[in-house]
Amino acid sequence: MADGKRGDRDHNNPPDDEAALSARLERLGERIATANRHPEQDDDVRSNAKASAYARGFRMSTELVAGVLVGGGLGWLLDRWLGISPWGLILFLLLGFAAGVLNVMRAAGVVSEQSERLKPK
Repeated sequence: MADGKRGDRDHNNPPDDEAALSARLERLGERIATANRHPEQDDDVRSNAKASAYARGFRMSTELVAGVLVGGGLGWLLDRWLGISPWGLILFLLLGFAAGVLNVMRAAGVVSEQSERLKPK
């Protein structure tokens, strides 16, 4: 090594472990490049999924608002008819809110229409 040579290795022919590592890195680079490519179909699927999520969110918010408005309307009519103001409005607003929350949970799939516990065996 005193004469300036760095051993018996030829720099043009790397050892087997370095060649294997280079091949693995090249294959990994190709896999990453193909994984990062997005075909046009993926864009369509994503835009459809985004639109579907907006529609589902709008439906859930509408379910909640409709429950509260119907409950409030029924309570107000009951108050006017029976003269028990404001108790009918308060009671039916709470019932409308509960019905709206239940409808949102059904739409989200958290609660099924017919619970498994209530099904006869």
